[in-house]
Amino acid sequence: MYTKWNALVVLALGALAAAGYIYFFPITTITVQEPSAEMTATALFANGCFWCAEADFEKLAGVVKAVSGYAGGTGENPTYENYAAGGHREGVEGTYEPARVSYAELAEYMIKHGDPTDTGGSFFDRGPEYAPALYYANEREEKAAREVIRLVDAAKIFEKPLPLAVLPRPLFWPAEEYHQDYYKKNPLRYAYYRNGSERDAFIKKHWGEDTAPSLTRKEAGKKSWREFTKPSEKDLRDLLTPLQYEVTQHEATEEPFNNEYDTNKAEGIYVDIVSGEPLFDSIHKYDSGTGWPSFTQPLAPENIVLKEDNYLVYSRTEVRSRYADSHLGHVFNDGPAESGGLRYCMNSAALRFIPKEKLAAEGYEEYLALFD
Repeated sequence: MYTKWNALVVLALGALAAAGYIYFFPITTITVQEPSAEMTATALFANGCFWCAEADFEKLAGVVKAVSGYAGGTGENPTYENYAAGGHREGVEGTYEPARVSYAELAEYMIKHGDPTDTGGSFFDRGPEYAPALYYANEREEKAAREVIRLVDAAKIFEKPLPLAVLPRPLFWPAEEYHQDYYKKNPLRYAYYRNGSERDAFIKKHWGEDTAPSLTRKEAGKKSWREFTKPSEKDLRDLLTPLQYEVTQHEATEEPFNNEYDTNKAEGIYVDIVSGEPLFDSIHKYDSGTGWPSFTQPLAPENIVLKEDNYLVYSRTEVRSRYADSHLGHVFNDGPAESGGLRYCMNSAALRFIPKEKLAAEGYEEYLALFD
């Protein structure tokens, strides 16, 4: 049915190649680039000694980097010698990928790696400059922070409800260079300090091995593609249009310039038509001139599976989704050089577009940070 287009492409390419008009260069290596600045966001938290908070945050998957500094006080350019006098707290600003970890997950992770019950300091560091706090940049983050606290309270980990401060995000001042990555630069002194503070003993006592943001992920999993189970073939045929079925299940290719998303310029994300797993976003969509929706990089690389495809007379790299195992399209190394050189050439029939205005309503609220 819809494989007719594939057959015509094979015949046409074969004829051109035989006539010497084109020569195929096999793709031997496709390297997915590091996340660009447009794919990251920042979050600010206070969790006691910033040496420890920074070290913990950088171990969480989806966090690109963490910076130690000062926040919440008065005066500009505070230093280690005067930040406390100015009312600042030690804090950590984390740069993270919303496609991999949400603000809510960061907040839960912070709670699990400190003492959220202490308003007078943190472990043996005393004073308000060491007190923990969740900072929010907008109403969405404030709602997420309070929901995380509700989940922790509901889990009955601590005897009383958490008194953890939830505050508007203030200016953040990076600390002196010798404080950055202290745990890497001075591993022995850091280990001695951390062990003496009994931070890890406190964490183990209350959380055991469950130090990942599991409460938040469990809550999100109720409506998450991560819980997806692939329907039967009959159900898939009922769920999808004939074109969508042939493309996703039989690797067909839709016609160029005659599909739903080639010229779509609206802001939002593209998810798998079968499972709903996030795949691409409007930020990295561009007009490749091929007639198919094209992207320079995925929104969620962990949801992308690459496979060698030798169906045509030359080698290509097929792109499939992780959870639904849908055929999506192919990735080529002829994309914009300034964006990494890749072109993810997708079939509209394998995708569903969710405009940014509907992300929260459809359970993709964590991706709103991309469009702030």
